[in-house]
Amino acid sequence: MSKVTCDIGMSLDGFVAGPNQSLENPLGEGAEECLHRWMFEEPEAHAEVIKGITAAGAYIMGRNMFSPGRGAWDLDWTGWWGDEPPYHAPVFVLTHHPREPVTMKGGTVFNFVTDGIESALERAREAAGERDVSVAGGAHTVNQYLAAGLLDELRLHVAPVVLGAGERLFVDVGDLDLVPVGMSGTELVSHLTYRVR
Repeated sequence: MSKVTCDIGMSLDGFVAGPNQSLENPLGEGAEECLHRWMFEEPEAHAEVIKGITAAGAYIMGRNMFSPGRGAWDLDWTGWWGDEPPYHAPVFVLTHHPREPVTMKGGTVFNFVTDGIESALERAREAAGERDVSVAGGAHTVNQYLAAGLLDELRLHVAPVVLGAGERLFVDVGDLDLVPVGMSGTELVSHLTYRVR
């Protein structure tokens, strides 16, 4: 059976985005340059990890990861990633505001789910078939799936930085039983994989 996984970049103090997220700073102040630096400066050293991140058959994300807006949709907005997002698979965006699906180049289709995390997971599993489903972020979305016991594997990509503020992982998730199953890295990042029991 396929797994529900999560790959997420994080600072040493547990933040997956910095403070003051905005259109100009989607990951908050100071976070974009440091949390994902390893992907751009050392892609060959982390090729297997990157392959694992992009191997899912479907993805789930919160609205904040897709768009800077909170109210009614700006229908011209199609995500942060340009004409060809990196997912190349169906993506299910959690939101309170209905919207028709958005089809992008390369096979990414953004679907908007208004009836909760379980519904999004059910639709993502159906779309993924035998492949894994990945909960892509942000912090609030990952925390909801952890609290509900719906994640099978958590893959943290920890950058050796302290952000001090922002969007924190592991908020209101209850007691977690995390079993370490893998560890690797370089000076720019530690890749920590846990099975969630």
